[in-house]
Amino acid sequence: MGEAGADGHGWAATRRWVEKGLAPGERIEAVERLRGGWTSQMRRLDISGPGGGRSLVLRSFVKPFYVRHAAGLLTREADILRLLAGTGVPAARYVAVDAGAEHCDHPSLLMSLLPGGVRVDDAGARERIGPLARQLADIHRVRVTEATRPRDYEAWTAPDRVRVPGATGRTRLWRRAIDVIRREPPAYEPRFLHRDFHPGNVLFTGDGAAPRISGVVDWVETSWGPADLDVAHCSTALALLHGVPAGMSFAEEYTSAGGRLTRNGADHLYWRLLDALACAPDAEKVAVPWRELGRTELTSEMITARLEGYVECLLDRFG
Repeated sequence: MGEAGADGHGWAATRRWVEKGLAPGERIEAVERLRGGWTSQMRRLDISGPGGGRSLVLRSFVKPFYVRHAAGLLTREADILRLLAGTGVPAARYVAVDAGAEHCDHPSLLMSLLPGGVRVDDAGARERIGPLARQLADIHRVRVTEATRPRDYEAWTAPDRVRVPGATGRTRLWRRAIDVIRREPPAYEPRFLHRDFHPGNVLFTGDGAAPRISGVVDWVETSWGPADLDVAHCSTALALLHGVPAGMSFAEEYTSAGGRLTRNGADHLYWRLLDALACAPDAEKVAVPWRELGRTELTSEMITARLEGYVECLLDRFG
């Protein structure tokens, strides 16, 4: 992490900020750019010192859109990491934040490094769905007070913002799906939501039939809202990443893990489609970090076809 990163962005001020917060005698030994990020740049910082070695993670917003919103996003994530330190949720430990880039080259958050890695390959995907569902159910059980309650959820699309994929031959299917979310949002019992829970934000250890979740990352969108919406978001991601059956199975795994969803099929369909339609028409963008992690076969055509098939299955089951 010298004067400039490989992308040409400066990092000297950020490095000085990190070093100023280290314990006496500690220094940055190595820096590694982590793959798979979309909204931010992630770096692993290996620290050496009299007390031994440790590793930290630096999250920095560089893209102009996220820089504009960084103060709210990073402050929220810092608050959530402090809150989760008193729970059993495997989140990183908060170290420091400079949400306004007062000291850093870019708005940045420093936190502990969690063990494990992201698993997005098809091999073992079925075995990971159960742990994902159990972890999300545990997140929804996090207790908050009026002071620590996160902001109310925000919808990521609306009927007039959804654009039907140009290559589809099934315009009527898409119009039917859009009509489902024209209603007022259903009533719900609010829960603590991750709001961006999906395989790309979960770390695993273990192999084969016994994968274990070792960390959940990316808490910038944490919200207060319906559990159905968090389940919907992970379901959409699973459908695009591993195929429609994976996406359709997640809600059942979630309720088997003790999670609570609305019993009203029309209400549940609303939340599922509200999330799925947020991907239209450029669902391909969600695959960008997955390709960086090796899923190069996830073409634009494949992702769009999976999204359309998933929407059709939702309408058939709950419509």
